[in-house]
Amino acid sequence: MGFEKKEGDAMLPPYSAAGPAKQQPRWRRRRPARLTRALKFLGLACLGFIVYAQWRQISTPNQPHHRNPSLLSVEKLQADLQTCAKLHKKPRDPKGLGRERNARYVDGHKPTLIKNATVWVGEPAEGTSAEDAWAGKGFAWINADVYMEYGLIKKVQKDISPKSLSSDTLVWDAKGRQLTTGIIDMHSHAGVDSLPELEGNDDTNEMSADITPYVRSIDGLQPQDHQIQVIKSGGVTTSLILPGSGNNIGGEAYPIKHAVGKPDGRPEISVADMLADPDRSWRYMKMACGENAKRVYGKVGEHGPVSRLGESWEFRRAFETAAKLNQAQDDWCARAEAAGIESMESYLPQDLKWESLGAALRGQVHVNAHCYTVPDLEAFVDHTNEFNFSVRAFHHAHQTYLVPEILKRAWGPTPPAAALFADNMWYKAEAYVGSEHAGHALWEAGLTPIYVSDNPVLNAQHVVFEAAKAFGYGLPYAVALASVTTAPAERLGLGERLGKVKPGFDADVVVWDSDPLSVGAAPVQVWIDGTAQFEDPVELEKPLKGPIDPKTTFEMPAEEPTEVADVVFTGIRTSYLPGLESTEDRSTRNLTVAVSKGKVTCVGVCAAELVAATKRIHLQNGHITKPFTAFGSLIGLNAIDAEDATDNGASTTQFSRAADGLHLGTKKLRYAHRYGVTRAISAPKYTSAGTHFGTSAGFRTWGHDTVLQDGAVFAEDVAVHYTLQEAAAKAGGEGSFSGAVGALRRKLLKAVGDEKTGNETADAFAEEAYLRRVVRGELPLAVTVHSADGIAGALKLKKQVEEASESRLTVVILGGAESHLVAAKLAAAQVGVVLSPLQSYRTSWDQRRALTGGRR
Repeated sequence: MGFEKKEGDAMLPPYSAAGPAKQQPRWRRRRPARLTRALKFLGLACLGFIVYAQWRQISTPNQPHHRNPSLLSVEKLQADLQTCAKLHKKPRDPKGLGRERNARYVDGHKPTLIKNATVWVGEPAEGTSAEDAWAGKGFAWINADVYMEYGLIKKVQKDISPKSLSSDTLVWDAKGRQLTTGIIDMHSHAGVDSLPELEGNDDTNEMSADITPYVRSIDGLQPQDHQIQVIKSGGVTTSLILPGSGNNIGGEAYPIKHAVGKPDGRPEISVADMLADPDRSWRYMKMACGENAKRVYGKVGEHGPVSRLGESWEFRRAFETAAKLNQAQDDWCARAEAAGIESMESYLPQDLKWESLGAALRGQVHVNAHCYTVPDLEAFVDHTNEFNFSVRAFHHAHQTYLVPEILKRAWGPTPPAAALFADNMWYKAEAYVGSEHAGHALWEAGLTPIYVSDNPVLNAQHVVFEAAKAFGYGLPYAVALASVTTAPAERLGLGERLGKVKPGFDADVVVWDSDPLSVGAAPVQVWIDGTAQFEDPVELEKPLKGPIDPKTTFEMPAEEPTEVADVVFTGIRTSYLPGLESTEDRSTRNLTVAVSKGKVTCVGVCAAELVAATKRIHLQNGHITKPFTAFGSLIGLNAIDAEDATDNGASTTQFSRAADGLHLGTKKLRYAHRYGVTRAISAPKYTSAGTHFGTSAGFRTWGHDTVLQDGAVFAEDVAVHYTLQEAAAKAGGEGSFSGAVGALRRKLLKAVGDEKTGNETADAFAEEAYLRRVVRGELPLAVTVHSADGIAGALKLKKQVEEASESRLTVVILGGAESHLVAAKLAAAQVGVVLSPLQSYRTSWDQRRALTGGRR
């Protein structure tokens, strides 16, 4: 719109009153208007962007991938980036040599010098080839002193002078006895499967799910579980505490030392204080395949696994989930390292549930897998190759000796070891195919055998005896001793700190009263981190015989027995036959024993028999005894403990005879006979193994196919058995311990009354008929009971019945864990005790006061 010139209006000059206005270039004339519009447009654009950004923030608050990276926590992103470095860092075995002090050392503990010891260092002499070392060559016992300071072994050499050491050094004279490193048990549940068995004490398995890699044994470990001290009294200084095998993936495990609280030289009662490696260089995980998980978790139509097929799927699905998390983490870390954390739109993916399994796939966790059978082992080896993780050891692993090549195919630099029992087998189907020579076969195949307790399945106090038996079953001496020392230390990743007696290693040592691989060997003293564990240890009176020659070997026996009519044995040094017992000076002589047609015809020189012998067998350090008889077990009445189809069964109401349920020709009976048990006396079960109800039968363990053969059963009714063991009694028909005692009293007193009135019992095989024979004194009454109070109740019952019958009852206590508390009363009542098990370790509440042999 322009201006109109109106009459009267005065027009102002456009620029100046002085002369005509000066014209500017066109571009100069237009610039002010365009610049103003541009600034306005820019301002509006910025305002619009701010409004849009705010709207996006408000409209999508739960979508972090749309957030401005500047709104993420820089501190959290930086911490995540540091975590990336940890994710890709693989632990190394911690070194011992070079340390000034053990991280577990407690200030104020005095140094110790052990003088005059016979030392097993745990490694061969310098210059021994790897092949010879594997064969057990180059190892020897040496005479030396051992000096320990700051929780470390500092010196192992002859004639260390106390004058060269600090004045506060404790000097202990070994008197020539044998000294080894502390025993290492690589499979234990001590502290999580606390004894006595109570519901409140059992933290062995997290049963909420089959796959629980996220749980940790350390969170349920009871430092005050008495087993920890009992186990230590057997020379065990370190144990790997594993979750149980109820789950396919059971969770994390921890190696501990058996020193707890101030009495053991520790600062406090604490699980963390018990850790064998306070720096936690390695982590450990328990997995399991086979019978357990499918039995515990499988429920047809609801959830699995119900088969080994399902178990493999559960494993693979878990490994895949952890692998995906690892990949997501690796991708994030790669982006963050390449572009910087400021560019990241999310935090590092993390999931506590799968963290530990992911760490296992990264090689930061030592995996230990409970697997028995060929399909279990092969499937798990396949898993290792599919997901690229290694296994340190297969545990239980009874069938590993059959498939060494499968084990060698496992992913990783070295094949898994086999953590075994020496001869604890046949208790369930997957353990039925086993051999006491498995360790020897594995070693010959180039694999590592390790012997374990599975405490409390076996009392870990005697785990060194598993190695001793393995030695007797053909494993070289050095390999057998390594199986509970250096081999488990190496598989724990602690082989440069534990398992040997040499400078730089943790000062865990044991002085033994006899060779550690001999029967009945026991510690004289135990040191953990250089601190003596027993203030006033009991020392058994044993002659100092010196160590077994490490070159000693045993000939592998034939699988099947050989039958011969006449045979002569030579090389027998000791006889335990009645009337022919060897005296101390005779025990060094070589005796000859001649056997003809199943009878011993000569013990001594036997010159004529030697000349006429058609079969000679020369023994090394042979012994001769009477054959053994097994009493109170279930052999002859079952073949596989956990399989009902192979078992006679249990009854709390039906009195029965073992003679009616015997099944001969089982593998258990064959092996019993093979190792000298030629006879057995077994009774029917009441509720479970170790309880009895009915009459026991005596039979021969081998050589007969059925009970109809002559001589198969030598006594159809040996004793009348009842159970007053507390848990079994409560589970029985009477429902309580007192009810079970009262019921037995009524039955016996009724039998007394029937005897007095002369009432006849129509059925000679009825319970009433056998009880009448008991009150007449014709058959013994065997009472299965453990507690001192239960035994006292049995003694009172015996007295009451004897007073009523005016005759003496023959009573035997079977079990008797607490019998030592009433020993005088038992002797006065002329009641014998058959300890079963021989060495109780307080499994149940009514055994809690048993003498376990601990050094306290």
